[in-house]
Amino acid sequence: MPHDEVVRGARLAVDVGSVRVGLAASDPDGLVATPVATLARDTPGRKERRVPTDVAAIVHEAGERGAAVVYVGLPRHLSGAEGAASAAARAYSVGLAQAVAPVPVRLVDERMSTVTAHQALQASGRSGRRHRQVVDQAAAVVILQYALDAERATGRRPGELVDVDRSQHGRGAHGGPAGDGRATVE
Repeated sequence: MPHDEVVRGARLAVDVGSVRVGLAASDPDGLVATPVATLARDTPGRKERRVPTDVAAIVHEAGERGAAVVYVGLPRHLSGAEGAASAAARAYSVGLAQAVAPVPVRLVDERMSTVTAHQALQASGRSGRRHRQVVDQAAAVVILQYALDAERATGRRPGELVDVDRSQHGRGAHGGPAGDGRATVE
């Protein structure tokens, strides 16, 4: 079976931030994206060999929902160029892919997801202070909805497959860089 073939099963989406991680999920048919949680980002020290609590929560959610794929938002500049936030999301996706295997992890373009999430929250009447509590979840919903729409339009999974086998040169499942910190594309 090709890696980008769409099969039935819940989809998860992750919005990776330096402080928080937003999580969203879909139904098994991939019709609707809904917010799940905002997780505190856990970054173990260099010598610690444990799975971060945020990654463990995502792994648990993937198992509970029978996830077919996990999408991780890849932040890019409006020009399409990648910066430090992209490198951090790529590194995070490698650690997540190792932890959630054999469920595939795919990086999808998330340009403007946080802006879109803020606009949606403001339109729903949430105050600016209350945005921080849920904006990461809302951004994950935007990422997932983009992926679901792309699946329906193309019949394929969008984004870059995070290839764990080629990324095992680094620190491993705690989200640190593997090799040069970039996930490989298949």
